[in-house]
Amino acid sequence: MKHIQRDSLLQSLQEVNNTPDIKIISGVRRSGKSQLLMDYIEWIQTNENDANVILVDLRQLAYEPLCEYHALHEYVENRYKAGAHNVLCIDEVQMCHNFELAINSLHSMGKYDIYLTGSNAFLLSSDLATLFTGRYILLEVFPFSFKEYLIYFGESGDIQALFDQYLIMGGFSGSYVYQSVNKRTQYIKDVYATILQRDLVDKYHLADNHILFQLGDFLMDNVSNISSPYGISQELNRLDISTNNHTISNYIDYLCKAYVFYQVNRYDLRGKKYLQSLNKFYLVDTSLRYAVLGTRNMDWGRMYENIVFIELKRRGYEVYVGKLYQKEIDFVAMRGNEKIFIQVSDDLSNPETFKREYAPLLQIKEAYPKMIIARTRHLDYDYQGIMIKDLAHWLQE
Repeated sequence: MKHIQRDSLLQSLQEVNNTPDIKIISGVRRSGKSQLLMDYIEWIQTNENDANVILVDLRQLAYEPLCEYHALHEYVENRYKAGAHNVLCIDEVQMCHNFELAINSLHSMGKYDIYLTGSNAFLLSSDLATLFTGRYILLEVFPFSFKEYLIYFGESGDIQALFDQYLIMGGFSGSYVYQSVNKRTQYIKDVYATILQRDLVDKYHLADNHILFQLGDFLMDNVSNISSPYGISQELNRLDISTNNHTISNYIDYLCKAYVFYQVNRYDLRGKKYLQSLNKFYLVDTSLRYAVLGTRNMDWGRMYENIVFIELKRRGYEVYVGKLYQKEIDFVAMRGNEKIFIQVSDDLSNPETFKREYAPLLQIKEAYPKMIIARTRHLDYDYQGIMIKDLAHWLQE
């Protein structure tokens, strides 16, 4: 399988090199966490003469004896070198029973630079504060971006046609080795089924996985639509799937913890407050939607919105849905002191559609950048202070 180095992620690890925190590489299955760790180890060994890298790859049978936390602890301690930069890297750490006991003990000694990867079922962001007594840094890994997709395939042709391909193929690079659409699609379906079964049904001991799979289908089919657990449960009941809003709320939480979906809260721009009810949901990669549901009821505009959302997350933004009076701003993206108001559209060639997109942005009094991202297929331009950007070009920035 072809390999490309993911420079921005690698740089994020380099920036926390030799800090006292526990560094945790997390994200959806098959997004490249293990490969990123290997790339980082190679960088350390190339650039640091005093590095003592202690690698434990629990995917390998040779390390099976270390799946007991006392044995793991002893193995690491026996390989410590005084005066060196001792870098401890454990891949698939959850395969060691009670791994957190060994990690917390090693971290408390203050002599190891610790990096972990693992199944998202065991290294969920909501569980980390419970697992680890020391400070930790979480690096979230996403499937390939459009930019990485182009690098992987060495493509530089018609950018719009290539984007159409990416929309369907998505960013799970493990599927790229298959030549046929059917085999690529089956790979992605298998990844999705594994997440739901192993990371959710098995971990949470769900008695009825039928509801979970049906809920996943529903959320995929309603990406970017405003939803609530009560409304979803009513829709599923109408499809003769007996459930309630409490179950749906729990299952949505599970799907988000496994990085399959992202729940986005709404923010009242006028009242400067977050709204508690009626959220939106976005999918970690559009290829999942195509693999599981095909092109049934495909709304390309909502898929474009999904891609923009995930790209904003990749770039480190906190993202909210903006509400201004009775109108909606697709995204309010914040990163430090930076804030951007964004609308996403399929086609701006219709004057009424264009007005529908820019009108809410012109009502915003805050002097932060405002942007419409659409399939314009043209160079960027300015409209009354609003930057109009082509989606495929924006993804390459």
